[in-house]
Amino acid sequence: MGISPVGSMSSIIPVIVVMGFIAVICFMIVVAVKGGMQWNRNNNSPLLSVAVKIVAKRTSVSTHHHHHGNDMSMHHMSASSTYYATFELENGDRMELRIPNKEAGMLAEGDTGRLTFQGTRYKGFERDR
Repeated sequence: MGISPVGSMSSIIPVIVVMGFIAVICFMIVVAVKGGMQWNRNNNSPLLSVAVKIVAKRTSVSTHHHHHGNDMSMHHMSASSTYYATFELENGDRMELRIPNKEAGMLAEGDTGRLTFQGTRYKGFERDR
């Protein structure tokens, strides 16, 4: 007598579920460790102020779906925007930094001035007069 295919499938499904759960936990740990390492690198980086030109801006929009209630019949969607600017240094090197929402509309491509940053943290931009 052989093993029935139905019996073997029902015994492998819990293994697949556990492996998927472990993979998700490992991914979350890796993301948290990388974020902590970047935070530490930023804290240990010098605060720099350099002459730059803004050469590009972009917006990343994330949408989120929210469900309420046990029957999942009530839901709404929200969106959040993250803003980035690409700065070109005098030597031609470029760097893209996330910029605060409140400053996104005040920066324009082609602006020149002094960028203040620490590692990958945007600290400010003072436009040339």
